[in-house]
Amino acid sequence: MNPVSLQEAARLDAAASVSVRLYSGADAARWRAFVDTCPGATFFHRIEWRDLMENIFGHRTHFLLAERGGQIVGVLPLAEIRSRLFGHGLTSLPFCVYGGVATDDPEASALLHAAARDIGVRQGVSHVEFRNRAARMPDWPAQDLYVTFRKAIAPDVEANMLAIPRKQRAMVRKGIAAGLTSRLDDDVDLFFRLYADNVHRHGTPALPRRYFRALADRFGRDCNVLTVFSKEGEALSSVLTFYHRDEVLPYYAGDVAAARTTAANDFKYWELMRHGCEGGYRVFDYGRSKRGTGSFDFKKNWGFEPEPLHYEYALLTADRIPENNPLNPKYQLFIRLWRRLPRAVANGLGPYIVRNLG
Repeated sequence: MNPVSLQEAARLDAAASVSVRLYSGADAARWRAFVDTCPGATFFHRIEWRDLMENIFGHRTHFLLAERGGQIVGVLPLAEIRSRLFGHGLTSLPFCVYGGVATDDPEASALLHAAARDIGVRQGVSHVEFRNRAARMPDWPAQDLYVTFRKAIAPDVEANMLAIPRKQRAMVRKGIAAGLTSRLDDDVDLFFRLYADNVHRHGTPALPRRYFRALADRFGRDCNVLTVFSKEGEALSSVLTFYHRDEVLPYYAGDVAAARTTAANDFKYWELMRHGCEGGYRVFDYGRSKRGTGSFDFKKNWGFEPEPLHYEYALLTADRIPENNPLNPKYQLFIRLWRRLPRAVANGLGPYIVRNLG
């Protein structure tokens, strides 16, 4: 029998049918390798999120992979949230701004979407949510509340400074002139103090401290904390950042009330961009914001253009897209009451509430 040529082997592999199954522990290395190379995969497709969903938040996960000819050609991370307050759904992925199917194989995409719906039906959920950066199922109901902000990092530090619009650049220079300094490390406890202060002022529950410690532990060098200090050494503002391939993703942030008047927040993001430039990163992902919010305006003022996110839904028993976000008018009373809680009480109760929001 003649040996099969490499070209023929590739043709036979492409012709093989795609199969979909649940992830098992033996798939970890292959899952990681696929996410590292698949153009559509994001930081939030990493397999470490499975452990975080299960062991920090107590959510059941359904991580799916598609294979063709023994090779992974697509992945879909899903977590199931069951809550009396916020409903019962499957999301790819809670606490993550991006998710959905990661693949460039149309057959794998179709089968992964179908498998997610099947799991949703079996589990009795009301909906399945796919947090896509690009539209995948244009005929499905979609939410257009969120946008993301991404921009290339120039290879020269000064070029990045000059790319910041004049008004915002003046704020960065104000922070520099005030003697602000930054420190890059893994001090999650200091970060959490500033983060908890910030979310309490905004009337929303804080995620648990142990979640942030777990992020630093699971992602290692791809997760760190940058904190800004006043000339007198007071911690003013902090950001916990993820790194994926050549991307910098500032993700969770916190500050004290004085950070605005001292330009600490502008200085913070400049320092992060500068470190990213010097580290060889090429994309600054400013992250998700809701339209019509201060966060949205802040990022636009930095010269970033909003890119719509395509959150698509398979509605199973639900008759409309869920609206579990602070802009929903029915949560306004809760937000006002939460702001009045003592900080220690809010930090103690917050994790029990926020775990079901995702």
